[in-house]
Amino acid sequence: MGVALATLVAAGAMPGGDALFAQQQGAAAAPVSATSFEVDGIDVDVSAKSGEAARMGGFRQAQRLGWKMLYSRMTGNPMTAAPTLGDSVLDGLVSGIIVEREQVSSNRYIARLGVTFDRARAGQLLGVKGQVLRSPPMLLIPVMIDGGTARTFEAQTPWLRAWARFRAGASPVDYVRPAGVGVDRLLLNYGQTQRANRDWWLSILDQYGASDVLVVEVRLDRDYPGGPVTGRFVGRHGPDGIVLTRFALRTSASTGLDAMFDEAVKRMDAAFGGALRDGRLKPDPALRFNDVADVDLAEAIIPEQPATAQATLHVTVDTPDSATIGTLQSALRLTANVTNVSIESLSIGGVSRVEIGYTGDLATLRWALDQRGLRLDEGQGGYRLRRRKEGEAPIPQPAPPLPQPAQGPTPQPAAAGGGPGNLLPAGFSGRN
Repeated sequence: MGVALATLVAAGAMPGGDALFAQQQGAAAAPVSATSFEVDGIDVDVSAKSGEAARMGGFRQAQRLGWKMLYSRMTGNPMTAAPTLGDSVLDGLVSGIIVEREQVSSNRYIARLGVTFDRARAGQLLGVKGQVLRSPPMLLIPVMIDGGTARTFEAQTPWLRAWARFRAGASPVDYVRPAGVGVDRLLLNYGQTQRANRDWWLSILDQYGASDVLVVEVRLDRDYPGGPVTGRFVGRHGPDGIVLTRFALRTSASTGLDAMFDEAVKRMDAAFGGALRDGRLKPDPALRFNDVADVDLAEAIIPEQPATAQATLHVTVDTPDSATIGTLQSALRLTANVTNVSIESLSIGGVSRVEIGYTGDLATLRWALDQRGLRLDEGQGGYRLRRRKEGEAPIPQPAPPLPQPAQGPTPQPAAAGGGPGNLLPAGFSGRN
């Protein structure tokens, strides 16, 4: 049996085509684009007539399980609540398969796989089917205590590298991970993690664009040099260092530190995600600038802005594939006067329903959509949005609304003749 480590399989290497593999031998994972969601640790065991057929069946199985796991992570709902998607739809969402390890025989395939999903396409389905769970930006400070010395960004520690390897695209926690250069080493040292001063934290968080802080700490206990190592991990939240998780892991030798740290990062992230779902992971109200509250609005001179009328339109649209809905959303968001686009119901291969928020009147919206190659039809069942057919004449631009007359004194009736009060031309009596 052959074993492949960290193999990235292109999305085109699916059943029905020749497999093209880009392998990266070693313990490091294959690079994945920041525009992807990743789900790893999927175990598959598939039997088939041939090893290649079993392998492709394993990829299919990993796609189905990976979609359910991604849905659960991003929405907080159980995996059983994930919508069932066909293999053809999943092929359009999946951008790659990562082979963490595999064993292939003549008729069986056993592997641990990872699945990467295209963020734009999968995000649309996640947004339709449920509220995507996402935390405010959290500044992450990894602390490693080894041999009595505590370090954060002063050196590239194995704990710091483990968090750099972690792909947080599928995590509900929005991590702000400093690069560890420049002032990072000065501002984000171990002493800062022990301070509870809100004013000082407020200044630091503002520089990094974060709302709160997460301190992930590991204390290493070594039996002897090069021998077994025990890591005691603590995840803390906020200036007060509220403990969200605490656990211990052990490796039989120092060479297993990276694997132990990778497992610890996953456990930390899972604990933070659980704290976010039950309401414990939320920004401290004291970590907010409140300068605006001191402004006396009664004395401020604010010019009146004309109110713009806003309206909402519900339309149906044919969505034969997942790419259509993405193209449609992009076109609508670029349309003039459109303020909001949201999918009310999505049916791949059928008819979907979209809500469009816009300003102005319907005639102007219909003309603006026509400029984007979209035609808005009205029928007995409501409004339908479609592509403008070839040869259809474009909609003429509607006339702008008439300006309101200026308020002024009421004109006086015209006097007979050509006196000063006469509004008619001189010599014109106004009679036939």
